[in-house]
Amino acid sequence: MTADVIIIGGGIVGLSIAMQLTERFPNLSVTVVEKESCVAAHQTGHNSGVIHAGVYYTPGSLKAQFCREGSAATYSFCHEHSLPVEQCGKLIVATNDVESSRLKNILTRCLQNGLDAKWIDGIELSRIEPRIVGRYGILVRTSGIADYPTIARTMARIFEARSGEILLKHRVIGMREESDGIIVETEKRTLRARFAIVCGGLMADRLAQMCGLNIDFRIVPFRGEYFRLPDAKNEIVNHLIYPVADPDLPFLGVHLTRMIGGYVTVGPNAVLAMAREGYRWRDVSRRDLWEMAVFPGMRKLLRQHSQFAGRELLNSIFRRGFLRECRKYCPELNLDDLQPYPAGVRAQAVKADGTMVHDFLVLRGRRSLHVCNAPSPAATAALPIGRYIVDECTDAFNLAASVSSPGRFHLVKNTS
Repeated sequence: MTADVIIIGGGIVGLSIAMQLTERFPNLSVTVVEKESCVAAHQTGHNSGVIHAGVYYTPGSLKAQFCREGSAATYSFCHEHSLPVEQCGKLIVATNDVESSRLKNILTRCLQNGLDAKWIDGIELSRIEPRIVGRYGILVRTSGIADYPTIARTMARIFEARSGEILLKHRVIGMREESDGIIVETEKRTLRARFAIVCGGLMADRLAQMCGLNIDFRIVPFRGEYFRLPDAKNEIVNHLIYPVADPDLPFLGVHLTRMIGGYVTVGPNAVLAMAREGYRWRDVSRRDLWEMAVFPGMRKLLRQHSQFAGRELLNSIFRRGFLRECRKYCPELNLDDLQPYPAGVRAQAVKADGTMVHDFLVLRGRRSLHVCNAPSPAATAALPIGRYIVDECTDAFNLAASVSSPGRFHLVKNTS
């Protein structure tokens, strides 16, 4: 046996689970398996850095619950470990009649979710954000910014200090559940554990299928492209500035984000990527493209949102379209202000009928638990998600009984 529990995926969710699992069960041997050369290499390391308050999520949903709890937990974790964090607040800005109507609905949702949100008029908006224009706004005070890769690396250090093991450069190529354990094949070695927790992000559906789970969704990659403003405009905003999002889409639109480090980014858009890890236009995977082409849900999704997809594609190719989105609420920006910045890729679960899975999705195998969909605000909510998964594993796999029987499930770590 390699470990009692193997966790596949070294992003912030997988590391949160590993950290909390070893805290609750100190005698449990846990190994994290990550295919890259470092942790937090994909979605954790390429997001906007925002600590979300939980503005848009359906009251009572896992998203709403986890985000609200996760926001407070993230601030607390950063303060406890002296990590950079700032509660700068967020402004959602309406620039026309349609957006103003939607903004009222957003305020209602904020209040239903118990958030500290305030409606402001154009005069108040100009006072607190002199370089932003709009008719109305909502100020959400609890939103902020953090450095999620640093948070993830801190979780990894805590986990390793508790004798946890992280195997880097171990790409999983196969899994097999058996009556008394699970076999995990990587490109380097064969691992065996009693249970596995899978946090595969962009590869979540493939990993679930390896375990024989009958799934009705596929992961579709959407690239979120960003620009960075020049240092001369580091003080252009005092808050995070968001447009009013289209309620029919899971994306929040192009926004201005103050970043840890003092600079400001503009983005992201949401353009279909040509590879699951397609951070650039030239990143193309024939396998990924073929799987999307033959998946009926992908075709239905594109038909349903063809206008949106076309607009995002054009904005990706031509910066003027991207700039036009920003100038609605920040008219002083110009093309020269949009400087290169790394893109991210979000893993979006899409069902066979073309609908997007908006909430967190966790599925269970005989010897495995799979986090199949962890969309934004997964980084903000990583700590409560981790606690939730540890609770689920404790019940599903009877972990408490296992560790309360000394020697019965003792596993010797393979050091070969």
